[in-house]
This record gives sequence, structure tokens and C-alpha cells, in this order.
Amino acid sequence: MPIPTPASDARRQAHVTTDPRQIRALAHPVRLALLDHLGTVEEATATECAEAIGESVASCSFHLRSLAQHGYIEPGERAGRSKPWRKVHSTYTQQIDPESPGSDTAVAEMARLSFGREADRLRHLLAALPDLTPEDANRNTLSTSTFYVTNEELAELRTDLLALAERFAGRARDPRTRPNGARQVHLLAALTLDLDEAHRKDTPGPQASQGAS
Repeated sequence: MPIPTPASDARRQAHVTTDPRQIRALAHPVRLALLDHLGTVEEATATECAEAIGESVASCSFHLRSLAQHGYIEPGERAGRSKPWRKVHSTYTQQIDPESPGSDTAVAEMARLSFGREADRLRHLLAALPDLTPEDANRNTLSTSTFYVTNEELAELRTDLLALAERFAGRARDPRTRPNGARQVHLLAALTLDLDEAHRKDTPGPQASQGAS
């Protein structure tokens, strides 16, 4: 169990959970959109969130309360009758724990939803490519690769991938930290085992026959 820390310190830390209830609480398109938006501002009210993500105020209020109930966000600094919300942690990671029943299916559900959102974003970009300047079109990158690594190298590569965007994390919420010309971009990284390759290894191939023909 993590040691509680002051809110100001907690927001600078990554949060890792294996609790299937907490994971499922985030696996909703509106809640993901709300958390994304709160990651780009210091804090925001339900009305401000509704304007940002294109949902109704009532819907945002409901989902914000649910996010708060499961520890993803907390009340911000109130000014008058406004009720702003802010993220508790800088990033959120869901992991499978054999000792946490249901965490595997919850993580898979969350991954499918997250990948679907990013796939939709990528399809939107590809459809808009003809309307972009050649310079902007070529600033986008889509890369695939297949290679062989040990488990230790795989863990090291995963750490390196997660650290790629971390050095820019502080710019999301505070525009004052962004250099002139900074633009919002999205990084989608998938480092996956090849299950087909593992299946081929486990499946016996045709045996060679011996003897003269």
C-alpha cells in the first residue's frame, strides 16, 4: 500500500494500481477524456471540462465525482461557488497482479479502450493528411519494428520508452514552461510479445523420415 503524501507531492508522482475496481472506474471514454483535460490544466470545473471535451455539464459532474471517489482527482482551490477539480497524480499505470483477482481482465479492458481512443485519433490524423502542409505531414511518425531481445533487455526497453515523454511532462499543465513554438503531440507506444512466434515454437514441425526411397 502506498504511503500517503501531500497533494502537491503526490501530483508529481506516477500512480500504479492493480485494483480491478479502480481500473474499471477509469475505463470509460468520458472519464479518460476528463483526465486527459485535467492533465493539461492546473484545475477545472465541470463547466470548463464540459466545454473542453464536448459533454454536458451534468455528465461531467457525474464522472468527475466518480473519478474523485476512486482517487484519480481531488477538489481544487474553491473560489466562490465554483468547484474545480485537479489530478492527484501526474500519470496513472495499471498492472496485472496474480494476487489481485480480476486485475488481468480489468487491465485488458482498459487497454482496449485506450488503444481504441488512440486508433481513432490516428485515423483522424491520416484522413486529414492531404489538408496539412508537407512540413506538418512529415512531422508525424509511424514506425514498426520486429526484433529479438531477452527478458532483461525487454524490461530495460520498456523503461526507456516510458521515459521518452516524461521529460516533457511538466509542460502539460503549465503553459509558462513551454518554449515558443511548442505544439501538443501524442505518443502511442506498444511493446508486445509475439504470441504467434511462441506458438510456432511449441508446435512440432514435420518430422524428417529416414531410409532409402
